[in-house]
Amino acid sequence: MQVQVRHQPSFAVARLLLTPHEPAQVESGAMVATSYGMHMQASTQGGVMKGLGRAILGGESLFVSTYTAPPNGGWVDVAPGLPGDVRIIEMDGRVGWCVTRGSWLANSHGIQLETKWGGFGNLFGGEGGFLTHAVGQGQLVVACYGAIDVVNLQPGEYVTIDSGHVVAYADTVQSQLRKVSQGVIQSLKSGEGFVFDFAGPGQILTQTRNPDALLAWLIARMPSR
Repeated sequence: MQVQVRHQPSFAVARLLLTPHEPAQVESGAMVATSYGMHMQASTQGGVMKGLGRAILGGESLFVSTYTAPPNGGWVDVAPGLPGDVRIIEMDGRVGWCVTRGSWLANSHGIQLETKWGGFGNLFGGEGGFLTHAVGQGQLVVACYGAIDVVNLQPGEYVTIDSGHVVAYADTVQSQLRKVSQGVIQSLKSGEGFVFDFAGPGQILTQTRNPDALLAWLIARMPSR
């Protein structure tokens, strides 16, 4: 699979170029268009329980769409639900990646997805919690709200990032999710909830906007009954 991205950075669309009979996994509902003759099959990818774990715990869809190219090959256009950028992670089979809730968009056939515990954040209404863990070799396509920033940590280097702005990070990075302030009043004053502490070496992808902040803005302006 090859990936071409257009309309960056605000309204990115990724085109998955598939060779004859090559499959690709796509987030349910992310398909924009396909070349003629593309075969699509929706499944829970690993059974109902794994699908439920991915949906309830990881924040992704219950079903994963698999697109398989016809004998002459083809393409699939995919786009995230929110305006923003798309990033292709080239995985070499040695280093896995953890992807936060709602950021996984698609991947090539050589990559496997599973649900991984990343902290206690979503148990209290914040970010973090269960993550999508990608392993294998091929292309992993992730999406963000806003623009993507890349943080490259050297061995022994540390950084703290608001959990709502983390898109994905490599397995080589050590991570810890924690509350940024003590008590409900302090959290309300600061507007922060949970942060990730990261230690290098490794790479972290962040987004310049927080989807939960958008949701809070919309709810605050909805007319009350």
